[in-house]
Amino acid sequence: MKKIVHKPAAPLYAAAAAWVLYALLFPLYRPGHFVIALAASAVVYGIARLFCKDIVEEVPQEPETTGNQELDQMIAQGKGALDEMRRLNDSIQDAAISAQIERLSQVSDKIFQQVQKNPSQLPQIRKFMSYYLPTTLKLLRAYDDMSRQGVQGENITGTMEKVEGMMATIVLAFEKQLDSLFGDQAMDISTDITVLDNMMAREGLTGGDAVHQAAQENPVADPQPELDIRNAEDAQTQPPQAEDSVDAGNGITLEL
Repeated sequence: MKKIVHKPAAPLYAAAAAWVLYALLFPLYRPGHFVIALAASAVVYGIARLFCKDIVEEVPQEPETTGNQELDQMIAQGKGALDEMRRLNDSIQDAAISAQIERLSQVSDKIFQQVQKNPSQLPQIRKFMSYYLPTTLKLLRAYDDMSRQGVQGENITGTMEKVEGMMATIVLAFEKQLDSLFGDQAMDISTDITVLDNMMAREGLTGGDAVHQAAQENPVADPQPELDIRNAEDAQTQPPQAEDSVDAGNGITLEL
């Protein structure tokens, strides 16, 4: 319901009546007279306002629509499901079940938000909305009802244990439903990454390729030839050493 606040009209009528009454009883041919009349009307308005309260009107609030009937139905059903999960979470005392209901509520809310942003994904959650979600709520309602009976009979205990054992599977199924909504986006991102990587590699902008290309464009000279040249130059500039020889007589010279 939407609340509309209306200001009461009685104080305005009272202020107008005070102005007319002053005009009949007192002269109004000087500026001061008008000031007094205005002040008297304001006082009467303030007093009347204290006794006349605002009128609050409640009108049905029209639901917001997206223009897509199926999407509007999903939003309304999703809101109702989330409200019911919160109620069940408050009612059920078991801590483990309560934590799982909280997780279901969070995942379900994200599913509804994702589909609301991308209405084309509505077909992907039709079974979720028509079967999985309402069946889960049915199980939780039964669990809540049985947990408040105060009886440990075979039927009640056995049913509650089955629901408890099923909750982990339900949570996992809801999470997979949310994950499936990002399948197309994941494929697009994977394709973009592959194309980007190939383009950068072709342009020599990726790690090892960039270093290799830089080495080809700016080769480093081998230092060994310079050493050989310096050695040759040193050999040419070095003065020849005198050879030591000893004349051993009989015409034979021994080189030392």
